[in-house]
Amino acid sequence: MSCQHKNGGFGAAPGHDPHMLYTVSAVQILATVDALSELDRGVPKKKQRVGKFIADLQDRDTGTFAGDEWGETDTRFVYGAFNALSLLNLLHIIDVPKAVSHIDACRNFDGGYGISPGAESHAGQVFTCVGTLAIANRLDLVDRDQLGAWLSERQVGNGGLNGRPEKKEDVCYSWWVASSLAMIDRLHWIDGPKLSEFILRCQDPSTGGFSDRPGDTVDVFHTVFGLAGLSLLKYPGLREVDPV
Repeated sequence: MSCQHKNGGFGAAPGHDPHMLYTVSAVQILATVDALSELDRGVPKKKQRVGKFIADLQDRDTGTFAGDEWGETDTRFVYGAFNALSLLNLLHIIDVPKAVSHIDACRNFDGGYGISPGAESHAGQVFTCVGTLAIANRLDLVDRDQLGAWLSERQVGNGGLNGRPEKKEDVCYSWWVASSLAMIDRLHWIDGPKLSEFILRCQDPSTGGFSDRPGDTVDVFHTVFGLAGLSLLKYPGLREVDPV
């Protein structure tokens, strides 16, 4: 809570500027440890201030969201806003239909989604866009077969997944691609056992962590998404994760 600013937003660390991404992470962490009540302690209406910080970053003309006061827009921020506000039960304070229209405008001829209208399709952006539509109960706007085909083509020969054509596989896409496929009921379109084998080859037997590719240095980022991917694939011993 020491990372929160008076305007309701959170920074990466105490004293850092508030930003959408860190605010979303703060809300997610509090929800994970069952501590959202912390936002109702001390200063009155602290939860509402978090919501207002997020809502004020929406462009009311286009429906998209900025990351901070400096105005950079990205579909990541749209998803982040929907994710955090849904956890806080404050989704009603933003213009949901306008944001949904913006997401729909980011859909490309190949069925994928980009960072903004007309931008190249990318698996990470597909997750943010499909996740936003899932939270808004508007998955009816997705061409599931076309998008499912594009996402399935992200699987390469060794079982791993890449983020766009002609790029290397990376464990993090075990989440971005697989979760998107799960949201549109097309996860069975990829070779799950082969993906699981790829993820497990990226685990360091000494530290237990996961890397982007076999033999590389492990880190928390890829460990989180490696485990999340295995969970989506129903790997034994892991709790099932919500793809949204």
